[in-house]
Amino acid sequence: MIISRPLSKTCLAGLCLGLSVSALAQPPARDVSADIRRTTFGVPHIKADDERGLGYGIGYAYAHDNLCLLANEVTTVNGERSKYFGPDALTPEQRDNLSSDVFFKWLNTPQAVDAFWQAQTPEVRELIEGYVAGYNRQLSERHALPALCDNPSVRPLTAQDLVKMTRRLLVEGGAGQFADALVGATPPQASARLVDNTQGFNEAYRRMQRFALERGSNAVAIGSERSQTGRALLLANPHFPWVGGMRFYEMQLTIPGKLDVMGAALPGLPLINIGFNQHMAWTHTVDTSKHFTLYRLTLDPQDPKRYLLDGKSLPLHEQTVSVEVKQADGTLKPHSQVMYSSVFGPVVQWPGKLDWDDHVAFSLRDANLDNDRVLQQWYAINQANSLDALQASVNTLQGIPWVNTLAVDDKGQALYMNLSVVPYVDQAKLAACSDPSVGLEMILLDGSRRACAWTDDPDAAQAGIYPASQLPQLRRNDYVQHSNDSAWMANPQAPLSGFSPLISQDGQPLGPRARFALQRLSQPGTLGVSDLQGMVMDNRVYLAGQVMPDLLHVCQTEHQAPQVAVCASLKAWDQHANLDSGIGLLHFEHLMARLLEVPDVWRVPFSAHDPQHTPRGLNIDQPAVRQAVHEALKASAAQVAEAGLSADMTWGQIQGVSVGDQRTPIHGGPATLGVYNAMQSVPGEGGKQEVVSGTSYLQTVTFDENGPQAQGFLAFSLSSDPTSPHAADQTQAFSKKHWQTLPFTEAQIKADPNYQLIQIRQSR
Repeated sequence: MIISRPLSKTCLAGLCLGLSVSALAQPPARDVSADIRRTTFGVPHIKADDERGLGYGIGYAYAHDNLCLLANEVTTVNGERSKYFGPDALTPEQRDNLSSDVFFKWLNTPQAVDAFWQAQTPEVRELIEGYVAGYNRQLSERHALPALCDNPSVRPLTAQDLVKMTRRLLVEGGAGQFADALVGATPPQASARLVDNTQGFNEAYRRMQRFALERGSNAVAIGSERSQTGRALLLANPHFPWVGGMRFYEMQLTIPGKLDVMGAALPGLPLINIGFNQHMAWTHTVDTSKHFTLYRLTLDPQDPKRYLLDGKSLPLHEQTVSVEVKQADGTLKPHSQVMYSSVFGPVVQWPGKLDWDDHVAFSLRDANLDNDRVLQQWYAINQANSLDALQASVNTLQGIPWVNTLAVDDKGQALYMNLSVVPYVDQAKLAACSDPSVGLEMILLDGSRRACAWTDDPDAAQAGIYPASQLPQLRRNDYVQHSNDSAWMANPQAPLSGFSPLISQDGQPLGPRARFALQRLSQPGTLGVSDLQGMVMDNRVYLAGQVMPDLLHVCQTEHQAPQVAVCASLKAWDQHANLDSGIGLLHFEHLMARLLEVPDVWRVPFSAHDPQHTPRGLNIDQPAVRQAVHEALKASAAQVAEAGLSADMTWGQIQGVSVGDQRTPIHGGPATLGVYNAMQSVPGEGGKQEVVSGTSYLQTVTFDENGPQAQGFLAFSLSSDPTSPHAADQTQAFSKKHWQTLPFTEAQIKADPNYQLIQIRQSR
């Protein structure tokens, strides 16, 4: 047991609760304390008497494990990356520092940050201020910064920093995807100062397309009717980035008599985003709802910086954003840029897609820019003791930004809710205001008429969004599931249909992960925890079952040695993405990447009347499709040869993650192939693939007479510091498929063989 001494009144200036750098209101002086109980893998179980003490413990523990990660994200959301690292270096999201800084200076103005803070409840403020104090105490206790972040950007936190991080999270499903387009918006007459950045815009567009892959998820909630024990079961399988500001952190939070919850949280949040408590377990999946709309502005013929609204010429609002930029000689030079906006939001410009010329420009309105309820929402979820309480809080607050919610409770019911923040644009307004030629992937409305603004509903928690009563919700005693498709097939026995296309589109093809899940769930009989765990850990490649017979049939006509070798690998492959699966998986990935782009490739096309089983089969009777298969085989042979990979290599030798000098093989594979244990990898050295996103915090939860029974792990481990003993330990357990019991009760925590107590107290 370790008991730390109190931090005295003589602590370093700026590192105590009364932060001189914070302009936010300060609380009355009082002692603050927290108990941090560490168990196996270093997981902190934080206990305090109130929210301030709880936040204090969270911030202290998080800074111990992820100081550099949070410091880096704070630099990002403050728009200071160019100041410390130069304008051309890249963020973890592969955006240049200057573009990132301009965007966050625009997003996190002092006025916006203060308005968000003023909207918070006293409990949420206490959590945030405690977190700041705990982080700052940990920082003050370090004799030296980790090598990963030993630079001047690291400083004490303020409450505003955490508000800015929360606002960054809010716009991940909207304006954050358009950061490059917002920063690049330039009036036509000023085009001379707009550097040709076609490559940058193309990369930004690819980042947008990857959003659902990098932040996808699977979830299954089993009710009493389908459970082996008659108790509800939950599988939480979020697919989130393994690096950066969306990397989960595992912990338990306890305020005796008020709060007891365990799960995972995003950086800078003193709450649990996905987890369980004594009576309920929940998870989230990225939804397909629209959280923003675009508006096509009709410009004044006399001035492209003015637009016409109901026939009246109005000036675009101009906001000057200033960023400090580090020069080659180390000096700082200010960079100023004007950002433009209409009544519908900031102007965005995407060459070839959203062009600002003498006639039109485009504005983006993001519903989550006005969502100041998100932290209150998750704190209410953390405290909910039943599905009734959970549902009531979400229906009232409507603070969930861009995800679905699936949950179970100890009464045996399963719940699905598509209750995120969605612009109120119904079918009638779409018909009157949208351009049908654009389709529904992005909603484009007429910005020349106020009548095309979002509808305000008095029953909604926020102006311009749908009230909860008009959003999809479903309770079942058998099951609900979701894998980033629309809401309609959460349970095929009760389709959710008839909603605005901004909310959910029915009659659309299901992704292969959802089809895999429905295939498993439609089998007769009851289900247990091992069945849910197997859905992930079996690593079945669902799409292989749909097309492999046709691929092997074409292979019979191959005579060229390289293609014959590919076919042999495909035939020998076990159609899984396990560590010992053969290189046929890599060939299959290459083949499908090409074949899914071929017109009329499916033998049985999609049918809205049979979404669970269509499309399927390759249309190899068509010469064009058969030829495409031959060409794909040839191309894959060349790709693997160029990468220097041998035919006897296994998937575990190809895909992995490196922490320092240690590399851990990682099972799972591409979501596009229907691998439930979805992993997104990027090319590494020697033909290897490095995991950057995928299965993150994994949990199964059920209940018995003693409360929750949970198993799982944090796939990328607790700490992002490569020198930490907890930088790869859970990753190795995940690699070996060793599920861990999650200690939740006091008895379980104290009985853990690696139990360690750290008590921290601050006197004022």
